[in-house]
Amino acid sequence: MTSTNTAASNAQYASLLGTLSVIAWTSDPAAGERNAPFLLAYSLGDGRDGPEAGGEAMRRVLVDIGLQPGGDLVDVAQSPSVPVKLIVEAGRAVLTMPYLNAQCTVPPEWEQDARDIGQVYFLVATRPWAEGVPGRPVGEDQLRAFAGDTEMLTSAAHCLLPVRGLRG
Repeated sequence: MTSTNTAASNAQYASLLGTLSVIAWTSDPAAGERNAPFLLAYSLGDGRDGPEAGGEAMRRVLVDIGLQPGGDLVDVAQSPSVPVKLIVEAGRAVLTMPYLNAQCTVPPEWEQDARDIGQVYFLVATRPWAEGVPGRPVGEDQLRAFAGDTEMLTSAAHCLLPVRGLRG
């Protein structure tokens, strides 16, 4: 199980996006190899005009920063114009991007994988996830149902974020 974390958003979209949250997880190693850890940002869909308007606002935010919802995987290390940064330090992932700044507690294996592999697979869902309430534990089955949902995956923005520490 893991817990979700609340994020702060820019006032321009805040009332439409509602509560934003970030959650981290790792996959089981395949053939003894570890995969890049995952980080997922999403809205609860509790914005001023409801989940549909929140999803549209998230799509606009993503396009504004150079990520295409439903588009190809973007390697941020190769696309310096995409303003998304990730610092991993002391059991925390600190995500910084326009409209969204979040800190997320990460388990030791997530942090170790992030450091060893040097990148994190970051998804930004345009589909709200009302069940992923900040501060409440999220079970593996709940996470798998949302993060593995075809509609969520095909409408999300996908990118690889290089891992940085406080020392660089």
